[in-house]
Amino acid sequence: MSAYVVFTREQTSDSEQLVQYAEKAPLAREGRELTALAFYGQLEVLEGNEIEGAVILRFPDMAAARDWYHSPAYQEALQHRLKGATYRVFMIEGIEEAL
Repeated sequence: MSAYVVFTREQTSDSEQLVQYAEKAPLAREGRELTALAFYGQLEVLEGNEIEGAVILRFPDMAAARDWYHSPAYQEALQHRLKGATYRVFMIEGIEEAL
């Protein structure tokens, strides 16, 4: 069953760190089955606090998403994201059939 990792960038604090993150994060995707479904496109917040941007990544399952997140390549990139902005990130399992 597919799994999704969702990022919401709430506030940037160091844009240089985010540049480094943007350079390193793609390396963690190499050789992995994942699809970017949304990537900092136009957005409209309908409820809650404003956000600066959002990303949605689809993985084959929760194990694949966890493996990507905890991989050495992503953990190296992550350090720059954490220094560069406040994010909320979560993983959620998909459903087999559309409701």
